[in-house]
Amino acid sequence: MTPGFIVAAPHSGAGKTTVTIGLMRALSRQGLAVQAFKCGPDYIDPAFHAAATGRPSFNLDTWAMAATTLGELVARHPADIAIAEGVMGLFDGVAAPGQTARGATADLAALFGWPVLLVLDVTGQTETAAAVAAGLARYRDDVAVAGVILNRVASPRHLALIAPGFERVGLKVFGALGHEPRFELPARHLGLVQADETDDIDRRLDALADAIESAVDLAAVRRAAAPAKLTTGGVSRQPPGQRIALARDRAFSFMYPHLLEGWRLAGAEILPFSPLADEAPDQRADVVWLPGGYPELHGGVLAAARRFQDGLHVLAARSVPIHGECGGYMVLGQGIEDAEGRRHSMAGLLQVETSFAKRRLHIGYRRARLLADGPLGSVGEAIMGHEFHYASVLQAGDEPLVDCRDATGAVVLEAGARRGSVSGTFFHAIDGLMT
Repeated sequence: MTPGFIVAAPHSGAGKTTVTIGLMRALSRQGLAVQAFKCGPDYIDPAFHAAATGRPSFNLDTWAMAATTLGELVARHPADIAIAEGVMGLFDGVAAPGQTARGATADLAALFGWPVLLVLDVTGQTETAAAVAAGLARYRDDVAVAGVILNRVASPRHLALIAPGFERVGLKVFGALGHEPRFELPARHLGLVQADETDDIDRRLDALADAIESAVDLAAVRRAAAPAKLTTGGVSRQPPGQRIALARDRAFSFMYPHLLEGWRLAGAEILPFSPLADEAPDQRADVVWLPGGYPELHGGVLAAARRFQDGLHVLAARSVPIHGECGGYMVLGQGIEDAEGRRHSMAGLLQVETSFAKRRLHIGYRRARLLADGPLGSVGEAIMGHEFHYASVLQAGDEPLVDCRDATGAVVLEAGARRGSVSGTFFHAIDGLMT
């Protein structure tokens, strides 16, 4: 069984992603097969993982995925070592009032038995850093903290003041990194700029790996890894069709790798096409899938992509199912207003009209029960998903696709849309109803 560990932190912004991809790259350069994972619903970090390791990275989400789905994902991807990047703070999850939070990094650590490697931003701290780490290590008996990597250490003197505290609380310090602005990766409103858009990505990754190699005891990190305790035997969700025309380019890049892998394992054929290159979906397809991404950054190009839009209309006229998630849903609508207030006409297959001129954050887990048959499944089936975007809805009017609830069970008004064989949701599907 592949040994693994989880990189976590007390809070967002501590340097988890930087340390994680640095470790992945450094261990890969030692000749190890490194299998990367990401806790929770994230598209951008896994792309950096893949760039660092040369292997696809998969999401592991204890709120949205069944334990068998999680176990099968890890079991299908053996390697020399597995590294999972956490989400938010170690114990941060979601819960209805009076319930224990779920979906936290700690839940994955407890489920698999993987030890946690804490990344601590020690800016402005000395002994307090050890106190924070000790509190995290003792908070839950079912979560094991193997040690820490200190980040943003100001100087050797600063490190000398910090280190004794960890000796007193019995936590190992695997290494210490200084504050290096040159290691920071460019960002935009949904997170980091995507890996394939980052200039000199290999140079940046190698610079991170160089820093990790010089500052972190990699041999000790490897020894801290432990095999996962897996629950397997789950049944993967069925693909939405046998021949799936899938939009894939910089405007449509948010697709969970585990779904694509599951479709292929079930025998589906993926037919990629690029709307930005004005490519029409393959007319042999029995379903079209438009993932999310950044269509608002390419509104003019998509509005002028006549072959793409005409191809959608031809398939819709033949009642071929067409589904869009988040950005893909917006592109199936009437138009998108970009951040500068310019309106761009879209496919017009649904009534929805959206705007980024007045940003409004929509974020959270979604449990959606289907009100009609379609690419997401059969009527009555429950889908677990996640929504994250800044668009405002200016117009809607089609039939709702789902009865949608958030993680607390409260009704979410944005219930998707359906018209004929065309459908869309703001949430991205992750798994079926948890069992």
